[in-house]
Amino acid sequence: MPDAIQAQMQALTERLHHLNYQYYQRDTSEVSDQEFDRLLAELGALEAAHPALAQPNSPTQRVGGTVTKQFATAPHRFPMLSLGNTYSEDDLREFDERVQKGLEGAPYRYVCELKFDGVAMSLAYQNGELHQGVTRGDGTRGDVVTANVRTIRTLPLHLRPAPGQPADFEVRGEIFLPLPVFAELNAEREQNGEALLANPRNAASGTLKLQDSAQVAARKLRFFAYSLLTPGRHFATHSEALGALASYGLPVSDTWRVCASLAEVLDFIHHWEKQRFTLPVATDGIVIKVDDLRQQDQLGLTAKSPRWAIAYKYPAEAARTQLREVQYNVGRTGAVTPVALLAPVALAGTIVKRATLHNANQIAALDLRLGDTVLVEKGGEIIPKITGVVLEARPADAVPIVYPTACPACGTPLVRPEGEAHFRCPNERGCPPQLKARLEHYVSRKALNIDGLGAETVGRLFDLGMVNTPADIYDLPARRAELVTLERLGEKSIDNLIAGIEASKQVPFPRVLFGLGIRYVGETVAQKLAQHYRDIDALAAATAEEMAAVPEVGGVIAVAAAAWLQEPQNRELLERLRQAGVQLALTGEAPVLASDRLAGLTFVLSGVFAEHSRDELQHIIVSNGGKITGSISKKLSYLVAGENMGPAKREKATGFKVPIISEADLMALLPAPGETAADTDAPEPPATGAQGELFG
Repeated sequence: MPDAIQAQMQALTERLHHLNYQYYQRDTSEVSDQEFDRLLAELGALEAAHPALAQPNSPTQRVGGTVTKQFATAPHRFPMLSLGNTYSEDDLREFDERVQKGLEGAPYRYVCELKFDGVAMSLAYQNGELHQGVTRGDGTRGDVVTANVRTIRTLPLHLRPAPGQPADFEVRGEIFLPLPVFAELNAEREQNGEALLANPRNAASGTLKLQDSAQVAARKLRFFAYSLLTPGRHFATHSEALGALASYGLPVSDTWRVCASLAEVLDFIHHWEKQRFTLPVATDGIVIKVDDLRQQDQLGLTAKSPRWAIAYKYPAEAARTQLREVQYNVGRTGAVTPVALLAPVALAGTIVKRATLHNANQIAALDLRLGDTVLVEKGGEIIPKITGVVLEARPADAVPIVYPTACPACGTPLVRPEGEAHFRCPNERGCPPQLKARLEHYVSRKALNIDGLGAETVGRLFDLGMVNTPADIYDLPARRAELVTLERLGEKSIDNLIAGIEASKQVPFPRVLFGLGIRYVGETVAQKLAQHYRDIDALAAATAEEMAAVPEVGGVIAVAAAAWLQEPQNRELLERLRQAGVQLALTGEAPVLASDRLAGLTFVLSGVFAEHSRDELQHIIVSNGGKITGSISKKLSYLVAGENMGPAKREKATGFKVPIISEADLMALLPAPGETAADTDAPEPPATGAQGELFG
């Protein structure tokens, strides 16, 4: 039986690795998303039932779930040196002269690569499997972030076999946050009144240091490889090594070029000075390397950097312009965000007319006044921001900016919740921009995706008083006679709209839950809540404490979701959506339990575990009939303790005489491999010592 199960798991693993490669490296979908998810779920269920057979690089590890309190460190086998930087073409000419002198006049070539603005990473592969991911650190050792690196979808956990592939090698590359993802993340943070991320590089760096790899997975990081290192010589040139990396299935940017002379290097630099703004990744320069690896050895290293490479950095683009006005926008959650309206100015390949001011604190810190001449840059070369004021150019009649005390849309007095940077309008039931934004969110592509009912159309219908809540949308087909009278809405458009509304009734429950616009409930959280509770009624009956125990939810999100679901107006909205036929429950049968061995038992997990992630342990408990909760009470069956468990939970469990068990003790409660539920009785509660903790 174990051999058959292991063979089944291996076949699923290989199939999923192949599908991942085809999808992320070749833009080819060999199966539907539903079929991929089914295969992934099948493998996950087998791993939960037989954890000893699970592989560390299993495709199921992409979703994250490893929680750590701190990162271990590891030495670099090959030092991660930094490159010398320059902003000057004259410095490049001097660099070229040093290379020519060091090589004693021998012919040489360069490889030019875009310098992606992310986080340097060293990845160790052994026998084709990802073994370890380590940050640059101090160049000699760095933080081990393997669990977080595994969540990067474009990064293969298992390499494609290729002739001459070394058994043991390191890949150096850059982990980055794509610009569209960065913009989307900041837009969501702005809607929620959270501080904006400064730039994609800082966002990528902060993401890699998150303790919960499930949160890392949600950030959609990407990776580009730019170097291959082995104990021996496997390739003659750097360009040959780049080609090998691509053949192994590793993502290598196709923007690099071999240059036969410094003149070609400069042409490459000039070409990308403007073209780089068309890429979906932040770049801040060009890396120039001698191509021949023996020549690299001949040129050698300084204490800090190689003599055979240099980075040319593009100067940060900034511009001067005039601040004409400040506009205050009210978002879906009521957050009031100031936006600077500027005299149009060319910057980083675009014409900039607007710039974010983030919040009242930034306006005060800059001492901004209407009419000021301001300095504008692009944060991470994507979001325009005001970085300073040219005080000597300030006109005598410049008007100080006074932040409003009332909502600019509905006049309701603004509030500033403790610990938040944004002022908010609390009139969520009557503030037009909030209502309109929630409708736009509901019909958006990632939510209900109602064809024929985009943001502009739903905005018009809102302004006309035809829709006020998502439930009103489902009354529109019965109001066709009114729709026909509207300008710019012909018969065909109305047919598409009605068909789109009807089709939205088949949108799965997780996307409906996301579309409701509950604060902090993004796509991932909505998916987790839907999978855990399976229908809206069970979710609405759950307490915030219970929701907080669901993987990837947490306390702040749970409190917001529970409060939203208890509001009478929201209960009425859900009932109207139910009557309209919207999916408020998962379809199909609930997952089959691996066993009922833990039926009737409740568990709290605390600390960091050696053999499983917290998410994996939660899955194991639930798949064997147990329940997870977030709080300790007299009714709790067990507190499962890992390393670094907080003393407060231990003390509370001891006071209630709740047994405190280890990860190994938990696994001992489960059926042995191949054992059926009928083989043995349910486990007896383990014996405990005077303090409630298991012996041994």
